[in-house]
Amino acid sequence: MEKRDLKKELKPLYNPGASKVVTVEVPEMNFLKIDGQGDPNTSTAYKNAVEALYSLSYALKFAIKKGPLAIDYGVLPLEGLWWADDMEQFEQTPKSEWKWTAMIMQPEMVTETLVQEVMKTVKKKKDLPALEQLRFEPYQEGR
Repeated sequence: MEKRDLKKELKPLYNPGASKVVTVEVPEMNFLKIDGQGDPNTSTAYKNAVEALYSLSYALKFAIKKGPLAIDYGVLPLEGLWWADDMEQFEQTPKSEWKWTAMIMQPEMVTETLVQEVMKTVKKKKDLPALEQLRFEPYQEGR
């Protein structure tokens, strides 16, 4: 079985050095993503989104590990995009009005077809209110 450390492979993105500021070019990568609104500390929508993201990400990891590819890898960390209707007032905007996209990067061996197959399995095992809202799509942050 092949073992991959994606955080090590993507070290400049997930674990940059602390001694100096560096600019990186973030390439296009595939993510499981879900959008919502509300305070991440208290919002049920955010809690449900994170639970669905991790449940599907771990199910995908084990499907690949036990499948024909036989690759073991660690699930990557939760990432987020945050904004408000008026970005000039973002810092003053109550967190309950924040909009967000919660997301977890998926390695190149995860495909849309696999996501749909594994999502069916996860639905049968767990009652996750946000699972249907998840989408699998590329994202390129750039510089």
